[in-house]
Amino acid sequence: SPPTLHPFPPLNPIIPMFLVALSFAYFAKALSGSYMKSTITQLERRFDIPSYLIGVIDGSFEIGNLLVIAFVSYFGAKLHRPKIIAVGCVLMSIGTFIIALPHFIIGSYEYETSVRVIVNSTLNPSPCQVGSSSNLTQGGKVPEVPATGCADESNLSMWIYVLLGNVLRGIGETPVQPLGISYIDDFATEENAALYVGCVQTISVVGPVFGYLLGSLCAKIYVDIGFVKMETITITPADARWVGAWWLGYLIAGVITLLSAIPFWFLPRSLPMSGARKAIHLHFLLLHVDRNTGVCFKLDFYPSTDFIPALRALLGHPVYLIYLCVTIIQLNSLIGMVTYKPKYIEQHFRQSASKANFLMGVINIPAVALGMFSGGLLMKRLKLNVMGAARFAFGTSLIGYILSLFFFAMSCENAKVAGVTLSYNSTDTISYDKHSVFASCNSYCSCSASDWDPVCGENSITYLSPCLAGCTSSAGSGKNTVFSNCSCVGVAGNLTANTGQCLHKDDCDRMFPYFLALSVITSFIISLGGTPGYMLLIRCIKPQLKSLALGFHALATRTLAGIPAPIYFGAIIDTTCLKWGEKRCGGIGACRIYNTTAYRNAIHGALANGGAELEALRKEEFVISNSSDNSTDRETRL
Repeated sequence: SPPTLHPFPPLNPIIPMFLVALSFAYFAKALSGSYMKSTITQLERRFDIPSYLIGVIDGSFEIGNLLVIAFVSYFGAKLHRPKIIAVGCVLMSIGTFIIALPHFIIGSYEYETSVRVIVNSTLNPSPCQVGSSSNLTQGGKVPEVPATGCADESNLSMWIYVLLGNVLRGIGETPVQPLGISYIDDFATEENAALYVGCVQTISVVGPVFGYLLGSLCAKIYVDIGFVKMETITITPADARWVGAWWLGYLIAGVITLLSAIPFWFLPRSLPMSGARKAIHLHFLLLHVDRNTGVCFKLDFYPSTDFIPALRALLGHPVYLIYLCVTIIQLNSLIGMVTYKPKYIEQHFRQSASKANFLMGVINIPAVALGMFSGGLLMKRLKLNVMGAARFAFGTSLIGYILSLFFFAMSCENAKVAGVTLSYNSTDTISYDKHSVFASCNSYCSCSASDWDPVCGENSITYLSPCLAGCTSSAGSGKNTVFSNCSCVGVAGNLTANTGQCLHKDDCDRMFPYFLALSVITSFIISLGGTPGYMLLIRCIKPQLKSLALGFHALATRTLAGIPAPIYFGAIIDTTCLKWGEKRCGGIGACRIYNTTAYRNAIHGALANGGAELEALRKEEFVISNSSDNSTDRETRL
């Protein structure tokens, strides 16, 4: 009898198991990566470091990835791929645990405060220690007294552990993408391979949502929860000195990543392949997935005699070169914005770190994912060719850029802080001129100008400390402490001040919903052009140069955008700081308050890159048009 014909080839049960394991690994690495970005302000405050160092830590992941990507992708394909992926997941987990390690080394978090924390004590020390002005140095500061315990501190900064842990995370993440996708590509049927890869990429979009939500949860919890009595904590999550339980999220992410490694140890090295897939390739293949776009590609290793001419031909292609410059500029802006956007929401709109991370997770990230998906769907429905894809990418970039200009108008007034944004002599107009924190009303107090222990006076003005507010007495304890006889609060004296900064959130609360709406719309529209733009790259390159083009594109964007963008964005943000904290043993710490106007211009000024991007896209469209007019073979020529 004739053999029975099956409409679909039999499904190997190992492939679905591998797909589930790989999806879980993608979820774990995406969760830990987004959680890292959600803890930026927590790490700054805990380790007393400026923003540019946070940028160095964030970019170290890409450095670790680039160090071993070629080695792992080439030699990993010759070894047991599932076990190599398992080793990578274990390394990611170890790196994540190393990031949390400093919390258990450096002891309890100490912050500046003059508030009494012993509830049953009757002693109420005076914030204003009356002394002679001769006790002050020329700069108006109290002579420095070395803090106790400084001699025992290690010279090695604890943030180095966070940096090394993130580098190890980058190294461990390397085999997950190329070896995982190549395993599916080799052993899944051609009909199912694309579907499986799409499922994995979808899961990788879900990971950041949960990462930011985890960051939101941990930011609400005090850093030393379980080690200190919470009634002794005198600050709230809205305070610039608050540090959440940043380490807890890394422990959770590390455990999840470690669990994701377990299934790979039990999967086989290879599976039966169809006859078509047993063909011997003429050159070695490097499979990789662009981390910024999520697109999978193969990179061919050309012989040394062919590589240089191929690269020269590639960089001489006008469309490719313009697109490469466009994406580098675009990703510099995108990565810098994504890295520091939660911090911007905190500083500019005076939201807590918890709320900022929550909004990033439930609003912004889904908008970007929906935009990328919708862009691909529209491209299919509209059946866009190369010219259509170029016009579509240009149109979305133009609309997104125009909408982004409205961010400059969405501002709220800077906090009124005496001696920082206000003069003691004129408390009506905000000014960013250099003001003195010392005035006649606190001249009889031996105050330190470097302290950051803010109190809110009855006149709705924040003072750097109760001493600089001229307060001579206090009542109550902890968060309920009330300072009285504050001579700087009013001319008549006998006025009071409460712990913490004055909120002044009325104008910010009115503007914040409009900011969120515009942010979501802009993110969605700009993301619409992501998929057509990438397809433009694929279709414009000759088939024999396509793999090299995609690989060089990924290398260039990581090197010129993924690594430097967080660093120089952080350095620009540091220039807008109005009041730096001071480390316990001396030296500049984390910034306490920013010039929000300059901060807004620094962050959204990066959108000026959109102007260069639009001009490049316009030139790219012109080049494509000319090429198509003069070419007899459109596909090969483009």
